[in-house]
Amino acid sequence: MAGRARRGAAPPAPGGERRAALGLLLQVLLGWGSAQQPGSCPAPCECSEAARTVKCVNRNLTAVPPDLPPYARLLFLTGNRLASLPPGAFLSPPLPQLSLLNLSGSHLEEVEAGAFASLPSLRQLDLSGNALARLSPEAFGNASSPLEELNLSNSLSNQSAVSALAELLGSGVLGNLSRLELADNRLPSLPPGMFSSLPSLQHLDLRNNSLVNLQAATFHSLAQLQSLDLSHNSLKCLKNATIAQLRSRPALRRISLGHNTWVCDCCIEHLVSWLKESDQVEGKGALKCSYPDKMRDKPLVKTNSSDLDCSVPVDIQSQLQTSYVFLGIVLAFIGAIFLLVLYLNRKGIKKWMYNIRDACRDHMEGYHYRYEMNADPRLTNLSSSSDV
Repeated sequence: MAGRARRGAAPPAPGGERRAALGLLLQVLLGWGSAQQPGSCPAPCECSEAARTVKCVNRNLTAVPPDLPPYARLLFLTGNRLASLPPGAFLSPPLPQLSLLNLSGSHLEEVEAGAFASLPSLRQLDLSGNALARLSPEAFGNASSPLEELNLSNSLSNQSAVSALAELLGSGVLGNLSRLELADNRLPSLPPGMFSSLPSLQHLDLRNNSLVNLQAATFHSLAQLQSLDLSHNSLKCLKNATIAQLRSRPALRRISLGHNTWVCDCCIEHLVSWLKESDQVEGKGALKCSYPDKMRDKPLVKTNSSDLDCSVPVDIQSQLQTSYVFLGIVLAFIGAIFLLVLYLNRKGIKKWMYNIRDACRDHMEGYHYRYEMNADPRLTNLSSSSDV
């Protein structure tokens, strides 16, 4: 009876099976959608919504991960292989709250125009430890950027990147910048007017480069500068105009000049006086002469004017110009005397020139006569007969 009852039971309705399958498919779709909804974390990253932080560190990423959570304020993409940042690299999805972006050590070689233009809240950007060969002057777009701190230490691989950075800084787009780090870039010099459009700059790090000289106008526009690091360079002297610029900055209280190759001659006299009078330079007692040998390792603050070798001209260029002018005057004077002598002896010189002309004419006529005699055999025989 029971078996007959089971065999007689009605099969499930086809409509019920469809409804069950549709429900299962809907659950799958809803589950996938919830996995990709805003606020999710990309697979190679670690996210903390409470700390508003996203970390995609040492993942060998070749591009900025898509679908970053829009709540992110701190984004770390260090230790990857990004190579290039294209326009709108952080636009999908928009990151309106992002204030700190760390791209250090990510093998970046190129930053294209508009790469950071879609980050309206960006305050800190770290590009250190890369090998930038191409840096677009329009990387932040054409509008004013809120960026306050920029780290480019050990990241500028060639002179074209330095020139592009100078153009970017001079465009006025980064007028809110308060900290700029350019250490470890082997810079031999600074492009003229590089910092002229950074009125808010307070901290400038130029340590561990190859700077030999500083132009007087380098810090002209940095009225709010508070700290300047020029240590570990190849500075030999600071000219009086540069020292005057540094002295005129009331907020500038921390200047680092250690580990430079100071040449203790007349050029350094103004620097020595400044070190003795001012407290702007940190560790000034440790600054020592590198050349000449008799002054080696002598502290600058203990150097007197009598110790400086002023026998060598300080400004070789001006000395050469003066020498050239004096030489021109002497040559002009000698030329004038020579012309005067020629004028006073013009009659004698004219007679002398006539005598030379006549002598040359007689000489040439003798040659001409001998040539005719040698060319005509009859004249040769006649000459021989006459000789007999």
